[in-house]
Amino acid sequence: MTSTVNLQDWVGREIERTDHLRPEPARFMQATLDRDPTFATGDRLPALWHWLYFLEASRSSDLGRDAHPKRGRFLPPITLPRRMWAGGRFAFHTDLVLGQAATKKSTIKSVVEKEGRTGPLCFVTVHHDYLQAGQLALSEEHDIVYRADPGAHAKVTEPAQAPEHAEFSQTITPTQVMLFRYSALTFNGHRIHYDADYARDVEGYDGLVFHGPLTATLLLDLACRQTARPPKHFTFRGLAPISGLAAFHIEGQQNKDTANLWARRADGALAMSATASF
Repeated sequence: MTSTVNLQDWVGREIERTDHLRPEPARFMQATLDRDPTFATGDRLPALWHWLYFLEASRSSDLGRDAHPKRGRFLPPITLPRRMWAGGRFAFHTDLVLGQAATKKSTIKSVVEKEGRTGPLCFVTVHHDYLQAGQLALSEEHDIVYRADPGAHAKVTEPAQAPEHAEFSQTITPTQVMLFRYSALTFNGHRIHYDADYARDVEGYDGLVFHGPLTATLLLDLACRQTARPPKHFTFRGLAPISGLAAFHIEGQQNKDTANLWARRADGALAMSATASF
């Protein structure tokens, strides 16, 4: 599955980045979501919009086949070629405020190799702490999964179906412009989001792939608008890709202090499941 490098040597590795949370990226994100760009210095950054900041500026010559930065520096040198955002867990301690500096401290928490139904897998979990004015504002655990290219005779597993009885729902209609804008805002070069030939012919998708982090952002945004309350915790898990620019639904059911959330593809498949607490 991997080279003779001991991937466990990467567990515990740390990196720290500092960024100034300028209002402009948040305004660009508002425009990407078809909202009036109103954010200004002093405003609260919405939940999960921190992904617009602390970006890694890798040289073009330091990118891999998929246009992600080559591995072996902070992330371990896993040889499996396909990389996906598998899920994440978040604790919101206090607001991140626009117009101020903030620090992101990242630590590789675990590296686990497995044999899945469709071939070898490797899971990397990275813990991030985000601090502003010396105070912990947000804690995040980020799950990355690496897998092999799809073979000609690869097993096709049918995804689970999404729940049928949503209390609230919103239709999302992806466009190439939306995917391009979010990729640009997050400096995400992954070709599956803008190179349809690569997405289909190399990684085996139906077409351009909707960003998993953007799906999670939309789910939590929907829940916050539904409850009119800021989140305390949020967790999500990607279960099936959303690809081909087909419209899909973000949906949920509200309990007293929690919301069960999911993304339902056009074919009814459960693309993402999530839970938010308030």
